[in-house]
Amino acid sequence: RLEEFLKKEVDLELSTLPDFEERVIDVSEVEQLMNSINAVPAPCAPVINPQAPNAATGTSLRVCWGLFSDDTVECYQLCYKPVSNERHSDEQAEHTLKVKETYCTITDLLPNTQYEFWVSALNASGTSPPSERAVYVTAPSPPTIKNKKIRSCENAALVCWESRDINPVDSYTVEL
Repeated sequence: RLEEFLKKEVDLELSTLPDFEERVIDVSEVEQLMNSINAVPAPCAPVINPQAPNAATGTSLRVCWGLFSDDTVECYQLCYKPVSNERHSDEQAEHTLKVKETYCTITDLLPNTQYEFWVSALNASGTSPPSERAVYVTAPSPPTIKNKKIRSCENAALVCWESRDINPVDSYTVEL
């Protein structure tokens, strides 16, 4: 019987066309709800730390910051500029760095110079407000000893030096 059935030609055309209504379903509300669930809020402003001891050399500074919240952060934007007492201090060049960590070492700075730093956090939703500004200071340059002015005797020595820094230095340490 199977053999006979398979030999027959079968006409699979439907005699009537199906009648379907065209319906447009509005899913915009569902879409908005789904997007709001998956949206990551923009981060809060980071908190920049004050300068730590031994965080400076004559030409570099290590700057650290943190977050008070559990925000999702992709990277940070660290900005800085030299501090100036002149009236046109706002016109000084600002530098911006993208950083993945909560710290950064900035190099090629001037010795014994104050720099102002601030940082913002970034993620897919946007940029946080900037942190408060913090002032860091690079270490002074080593002084130059004036060899021609050195005097000594059995119990004493006179050593003279001059600073190469524009800003005054608080104190010096002399080692024998």
